[in-house]
Amino acid sequence: MACNSSTCNSSGCYKGYEEEEQPKPNTKAAVNGGNSCQNLCVKCKVNEPVCCGIGGENSRFCKDCFKNNLYGKFKQAVTYNAMITPPDKVLVAFSGGPSSRVVLQFVHEMQYKAQKNYDANKDKSLPVFGVGVAFIDESSTHSFTSQHIEKAIEDIRLIVSNLAPPSKELFVVPIESIFSSDGIDGKERLKELLDAVSDVTGKEDLLSHLRILLLQKIASENGYTRIVLGSCTSRIACHVISATVKGQGYSLSADIQYVDSRWEIPVVLPLRDCPAQELNTLCSLDGLKIVELLNGPCSGINGLVSSFVKVLQEENPSRECTIVRTAGKLTPFHFNRVPEIHDSNVPSATRRHQKRYTLKPNGSLSSDSFCPICNSPLKKSNFPSSLRSHGSQQNPDLFASACSSCQFQILPKDPSLMEEFLSLLPQQMITKAKHGDQGNFSLLREQIQEFLFSDGENEI
Repeated sequence: MACNSSTCNSSGCYKGYEEEEQPKPNTKAAVNGGNSCQNLCVKCKVNEPVCCGIGGENSRFCKDCFKNNLYGKFKQAVTYNAMITPPDKVLVAFSGGPSSRVVLQFVHEMQYKAQKNYDANKDKSLPVFGVGVAFIDESSTHSFTSQHIEKAIEDIRLIVSNLAPPSKELFVVPIESIFSSDGIDGKERLKELLDAVSDVTGKEDLLSHLRILLLQKIASENGYTRIVLGSCTSRIACHVISATVKGQGYSLSADIQYVDSRWEIPVVLPLRDCPAQELNTLCSLDGLKIVELLNGPCSGINGLVSSFVKVLQEENPSRECTIVRTAGKLTPFHFNRVPEIHDSNVPSATRRHQKRYTLKPNGSLSSDSFCPICNSPLKKSNFPSSLRSHGSQQNPDLFASACSSCQFQILPKDPSLMEEFLSLLPQQMITKAKHGDQGNFSLLREQIQEFLFSDGENEI
């Protein structure tokens, strides 16, 4: 919530983003005190409350204030981390659930306001960022009927087309198209790949890794500069615990930050501070249509953790936020920031915000190698030498170059099956397995840019 101090600079205060749309409080109603104030919105003190935030009875809001508070969290995350700037083209990953529905709505509203400002501005100096929507069709991995899938996709097309201008391009891409560049039957290869993973949790995690690879492929081929995910506080809290259980403690901080630039196209999480309970409430209040068909329950470790966090949340509504805030104290990696902006089209205020809040190299972890399966940063010293001889002569690096979670949940236990498993992976993973130690040189070059000679300078 926002505070009442005019000098507050807290990163958790959303005052600046709420004031422009908040109605002025009814001072007469506030003066009466007593029971009348208890029946009014805690923010505007004018309207009757219709819902509660995670604070329970102490955070009862009217519809407008509830939405403005939630939008304020989104807008602060976007602004302070320079997630979206005027020259950008952002691709919103849309699954049909409440979180992705809200992030699509908020990105749309942000674009709509930018378009209105552009139309009202005479010099037209600042462009309006573009927005696309990507839906990954995973029906080939589930037992949905074709009629249900067609209905779900039709609903998604309707949701996107009903958004006000500027128009947004929709990409409906089957998950098996991650293999399309190999010129083979994608469905059959995907089935063989998943069948080769015996662990239930490993299958779910592998599908998640394939999903982000496909989003990267869509964004790269269509000129997008950001990928926006709808990962909320609740989902991140589950990931914190499940990643710890899976032995991914070293790489955990990389996955839970607002920005993740280890990929070719940076991935951003603007709903990091928004619990699922509040997102569900907003969808209900605003009548935002969601597609429930494709949101099945998890199983294995992921399902157990989800059930555990749900119980914690029922006991104390702030538990999810506490988990994420606690994990947020972990030192982030050098790629958990948007690359520095030098574009003159970007407002100076945005560049100042980025310079103020961006991570400094000496305040972050550095990693030169990444897991070829899940792209997690690796700490090479943690791998025993006995693991490095697990691969074959033609494929010596796959097992040794993978993180511990992928080694024991995704990769085959029998060394003789490793060659066949490698042949089933998408080309992006195969390439990373063979050249994974090269790391992300673009980020390294950016860090040492000020120490490099330009083409016109001579070495002393």
